[in-house]
This record gives sequence, structure tokens and C-alpha cells, in this order.
Amino acid sequence: MFENIVSFLNEALYTYILIILLVLAGLYFTVRTRFAPFRLFGEQIRSVMEKPSTDKNGNKKVSSFQALMVSTASRVGTGNIVGVSTALCLGGFGSVFWMWIIAVIGSASAFFESTLAQIYKKKGPDGCYGGPAYYIQSALRNRPLAIVFSVLLIATYGIGFNMLASYNLQSTFSSYSFYNEATTPWIIGAVVAVLVAICLFGGGKRIIKITSLLVPFMGIAYILVALAVTVINIRMLPGVFSRIFSEAFDFQAIFGGFTGSCVMYGIKRGLFSNEAGVGSAPNASASADVSHPAKQGLVQVLSVFIDTILICSATAFLCMCSGVEPTEKLSGAPYVQAALSKSLGSFGPIFITVAMMLFAFTTLLGNLYYVDQGIFFINGKIPGKKFTAFYRIIASLLIFLGAGLNAGLLWDISDVLMGAMTIINIPVIIILGKYALRTLKDYEKQKKDGKDPVFRAKDIDLPHEVDYWK
Repeated sequence: MFENIVSFLNEALYTYILIILLVLAGLYFTVRTRFAPFRLFGEQIRSVMEKPSTDKNGNKKVSSFQALMVSTASRVGTGNIVGVSTALCLGGFGSVFWMWIIAVIGSASAFFESTLAQIYKKKGPDGCYGGPAYYIQSALRNRPLAIVFSVLLIATYGIGFNMLASYNLQSTFSSYSFYNEATTPWIIGAVVAVLVAICLFGGGKRIIKITSLLVPFMGIAYILVALAVTVINIRMLPGVFSRIFSEAFDFQAIFGGFTGSCVMYGIKRGLFSNEAGVGSAPNASASADVSHPAKQGLVQVLSVFIDTILICSATAFLCMCSGVEPTEKLSGAPYVQAALSKSLGSFGPIFITVAMMLFAFTTLLGNLYYVDQGIFFINGKIPGKKFTAFYRIIASLLIFLGAGLNAGLLWDISDVLMGAMTIINIPVIIILGKYALRTLKDYEKQKKDGKDPVFRAKDIDLPHEVDYWK
């Protein structure tokens, strides 16, 4: 019954509500900013390269680049590999086109939510913090709605996404001879849960440091391997593009079974991957120390493009150019492994297993950063040691549990929770969007005058009390 309820909610959200909401909001934001995500690409690069300032003790504050890496670490993960593969196997090649579309129009939503997070951020002992819960409370004066959003944030990242990441990680071992469906998922889940628990309880600094160093290199290596497979099979490229566009606009097939169409899977997996408009990345954006909120808004636009246009496309072309036909049975990691195996032999499955292990592990820890932010907002302060220990044990147990559950159920739970966050966040940023637009105009005016933009709340007639920008 639980599976049926989740499946019904998932279908209702993505068949009607979210598609309309995301597309209309994305187009609205893009037009209102006069296509800023594309027009100001140079500013995005300049903002992310700015050096961080220092506090009174001489310690460097959180830079735009560091905030970008936190949000990108959460975005770039198993969804870029398994999510794309699932979309191809269940929705067809056309889903790639709709994944691109949701990234392109969603990038403007990412600008709005991250700019608002910067405007309404709060001062803390270790720097600044904020996110949707804070701009809902400060600007809309609606703490109950802010608490609901925080609860959904905790549930989405601590339960839905982490359980799914755990399942996706163990599923990469399914192509090996030692894999046993009855026992292997639970064994791998237990190992991952223990490693995460060690990190959460403060004993895993070395693990975190090593994975943080390895993941950027693995990300680059993954793109290069995908590029190599595409070049090896370059004769397939014209046919691949032809299938992408023909299937993307096969309206008879789309409307004949919309819930299983390329549009549905493209939007769901694109949103899962880049999270534009969901309300998660603003929690990281608020921590950046910048002279103007628009700078961090532009930086987060860059994160959406890195995630979907670059890394998701790498997975898509790796699979589509391999010549391996996607089927429902291959859905998930097996399709990527089969594609790599055909092009690169035995090296392929091993490479993708290592990549998934690293991506999934950092995603699990990055997701729990968002959980911490949600708990902190609801509680109003850092929780006590006993509660923190209890929460970390539960978080680790959920990772263990996720490894052995049904993939379809885990995808549906994650999609429903993520959709619920989006339904709250998008209307809020539409309501508060005028302040983000004024901020962008102020930024562009100062740039036109040859200045390094510095923001003051009174310059945009902000009617709300803020901790910064006075």
C-alpha cells in the first residue's frame, strides 16, 4: 500500500504540477533577467575565481568557489551516472534533450534562489549561513512554512537521497560474479554505513580528506573516459543525435504513455541531478563571503551547467555511442557498465565501480550537510551531543537500509520528497523575485560604471531586516 501511495503521488506531481511549475517559472526567470545565465557567462567565471577575504583573526572566509564545490559535490553524484542511465533505459534517447531543457531554463531559477539566500543570510560564530527556510521566515514572516520546508529538506537528503545513493552504489557490483542478490547489497550497505558513521563521529577526517582530493580528479577522469568512448564510436554520433531529437518530439508516443515518456524521465532525472529550484543549493550559497549577492547567484548558475550539460551529457553519450541498446533490465549502473565494457573491455566496469564509490561516498556526506542545516534551523541552535549522536546513528542505519530496498520505490520516494520541496521553493522565489531582480540590476549598473560591485540593502529598497548589507 505504501508503494502504491508513493507511486500515485510521484505520478501526480510529475505529470501535472511540477512540469508546469518548473517550465513556466524557469522561462519567467530567464526572460525577466534578460537571459542572464547566458548573457553573463563571463561574470560567472570572474565571480568564481575571486579570492576569499579574511576575518579579523586572519582566517580565510568561505569563497564563492568553495560554496560552489559544496553544492556541486551534492549535485554531482550517483544521479549523474545511474540517474542518466535510468532515464535512457526507461524513457529513451529523447530524455537527454528534456534533461538539457530543464537545466537551461532551470539555471535562472538557481540564480534567483541563491541570490535570495545571500540577501537574507545570517551571521554565525563560524561565518554566515542561510537558505530557503531563512528567506521564507525573514521576508514572508512565515515560520511554520519555513519549518515544513526544513523538515522536507531533512527527509529528502537524509532519507530519500541517501538511501538511493546507497542502493546505487551497491548496484554497481551487480555485474561481478561474487554478487548475490540476497546478501551482497546488505554487506556493501553495512560497510558504507560504518564508514559514514566513522566520518560523522569525527574519526574519519582522513577519509574525507582523501575522497575530497580524489573526487575532482575522478570527475575529470570520468569526462575524459566518456569522451574517449564517444571518439572511439564517433561513427555512431550522427545516429545518436538523430534519435535524441526524433524521440524527444515523438508526440504520439509521449502522449500515449506520458508517465513513462522521455519528457517525464528527462525532467525527473534532470531535476534530481542539478536540483535547480529545489532549494538545496542556496544552503551552501549562503555560506559564501562575497561583496554582492548577485555574484553567488551567477556562480550557482555555473554549477547547474557543470552538472547537467557537462557531466550528465558525458554519461549519456558514453552510453548512447557504445552501441548497447538500453532496456529496462539494464536500467541503472548495469547499462553504463555494459557500455564501457563493450568499448574498453574489462577496464570499463572496474572504472565505473571506483567512480561510483567515490561519487556516492562524498554525496552521502554532502547530503548530511543539508540535514544539519535543516535541524539547526528548526532547533534555533546547534543540537546537544546526545541528540546529535542519535541522529547520526539513524542516518547511518538509513544508508544501510537503502542498499537492500527496491530501486523503483527509492526513486519514487526521492522524487516525491524533492518535488514537495520544489512546490514550496518555486512560488516563494517568484514572490520574492523582485528583490533578486533589483539586486541583479544594481550589480550590472556598478559593473557598467567600472566598479567592483558592493551591495547595500537600502540601494534596492529592501523592506526587510537583514544581518548583512547595511
